[in-house]
Amino acid sequence: MSAGAVRGRCLCGAVEYALTGEVLGFQYCHCSRCRKFTGSAHAANLFVRPADLAWTRGEDRVRTWTLEAEPRFPTAFCSRCGSSLPALSSTGRYWVVPAGTLEDDPGASPAQNIFWGSRAPWFRDTGGLPRHDELPDG
Repeated sequence: MSAGAVRGRCLCGAVEYALTGEVLGFQYCHCSRCRKFTGSAHAANLFVRPADLAWTRGEDRVRTWTLEAEPRFPTAFCSRCGSSLPALSSTGRYWVVPAGTLEDDPGASPAQNIFWGSRAPWFRDTGGLPRHDELPDG
């Protein structure tokens, strides 16, 4: 792992990885598959070359699953805590990295929303909502 590596891990810490090299892309995906997998309004995914991701702990705990209707994008998760983890695309051309698992700033920000037409009907742009640093009272 180089000094400039970006670290990531699952919730329980059983699986850790490091990213080196360039972030190829970063986007919010609103497709129903990503919403179901993340349990959220969208997935925040970044993409790196295969050589730019190395498992540093717990690779044997990584499980993958492929939705039969969408085999291009398998999902990966920790077998202990269920956290999303990086998954190699079916073409093997890049890793899809769930940005929420990063411990460090990847030096890139989301550049676009994709599958906007599939977004959750309850999703609203959060720009105008109140912001709290902690759980508010009440």
